Amino acid sequence: MSTSDFRTQREAEIVEATRRMIAAAVLFSHKVAEQLKLGPSDAQFMTLLDVHGPLTPGRLSDLTGLKTGTVTGVLDRLESAGYVRRDRDPHDRRKVIVSLDPAQIAARVDPHYAGQAEHMTGLLQRYSDDQLALIADFMSTMSAEQAP
Repeated sequence: MSTSDFRTQREAEIVEATRRMIAAAVLFSHKVAEQLKLGPSDAQFMTLLDVHGPLTPGRLSDLTGLKTGTVTGVLDRLESAGYVRRDRDPHDRRKVIVSLDPAQIAARVDPHYAGQAEHMTGLLQRYSDDQLALIADFMSTMSAEQAP
């Protein structure tokens, strides 16, 4: 097999594996959302708040591509369920900042992801420091290019 053929095959394998991983992650997220009696968008909002930290509803709208009215509905459900809180921005009282309630997340959400976290930790232990740096670079670059 030529170097070009080898590279083409590896690239195709990476694309295919990435597609499978995304599908599995989405399906798992939907399953967890259902168990928590939330909609799929609701669970993704919690992920965005976990990854980015506290955000304004406008920024959540930007990140999700959802209209502000839809964002308000999702935040109403998450706040009623005790997962998030809305606080006034201390620098601009006209703005609202949405943040996760860490105690509620730890008690009610994290247990659903414990098995995934253990699996990921075990999987990553198979790779050298140099390989982990390469994987981290690839994943970070791919994530950054997908972000709005």
